[in-house]
Amino acid sequence: MANVNNTLEYIVENAVNPEAFVSECENKYNNKILKIAEDIAKSEKTEIVMLAGPSSSGKTTTAKKLCQALAASGVKSHTVSLDDFYLNNEDSPRFPDGTPDYETVEALDIPLFEKTMATLIETGFALMPEFDFLTGKRKEKYNELKLGEKDVIIVEGLHALNPAITEHLPKERLLKIYISVSSRIYDKKKNIVLNKRNLRFIRRMVRDYKFRGNSVEETFKMWITVRYGEDAYLFPFKDNADIKINTIHLYETCVLKDLAADLLMQVNKESEFYKESQRLIRSLYKFPKIDSSFVPGDSLLREFIGKE
Repeated sequence: MANVNNTLEYIVENAVNPEAFVSECENKYNNKILKIAEDIAKSEKTEIVMLAGPSSSGKTTTAKKLCQALAASGVKSHTVSLDDFYLNNEDSPRFPDGTPDYETVEALDIPLFEKTMATLIETGFALMPEFDFLTGKRKEKYNELKLGEKDVIIVEGLHALNPAITEHLPKERLLKIYISVSSRIYDKKKNIVLNKRNLRFIRRMVRDYKFRGNSVEETFKMWITVRYGEDAYLFPFKDNADIKINTIHLYETCVLKDLAADLLMQVNKESEFYKESQRLIRSLYKFPKIDSSFVPGDSLLREFIGKE
């Protein structure tokens, strides 16, 4: 992964000129995507891109941008989300206490995925499922997907690098990509201001509040299960990746800080998450503010803060 100047002091210094700072961060990320797209366009083998990453790493935006970059290189692509292959909630695996385990790879209908992908690869046509998260069930209507002769399939999801998903796909046709926030923020004394999981949690907390109506307390509780899923089902396979992308945008905390701090202040003293919420607030206050108007409309950060 590319080196970044991930110090608080660097961020503070560059935030003085927010437009240039934002542009620099966006260009670094976009250039990585463009290079991958160019390499795929030159390849005569890669037809299936497996794109995995932990929660709030920016999988949706990265897949979209890769599609756009491929199109600019003359290659048509199609995104397949592993989330659409979830089992209906009533059929999901359970923890010993009976609660659903949505993080395990076994929460996916793997036989359906294998059958669908085999049909798509062999015939260039398949009916794709769509999962409805509001009802917790797969929709009755399937969507048609047709491939051109040289089209690329991008399969994105938490488990996209898991051998349980990839073992029945043609290895010679695969390109495996792992994305995540892969840099901590340090101060000049080498103390960690925000670690990698903190940065992803802040992204998710803001997104959950803005788009899913979840309280901070609810996000904290879900984060426990999310971390378990990442440790058990993602991180052991991240080194299977051919390419790793660091999705940190060094300016992002400056944009997220005010809303994130306001949300964290809603955690009351009796909560088991109070101490951690206070620590995150103290860290966030160390960053200068950058107005969200500087964030491009197609930025990965828009996945979490939404449009203007």
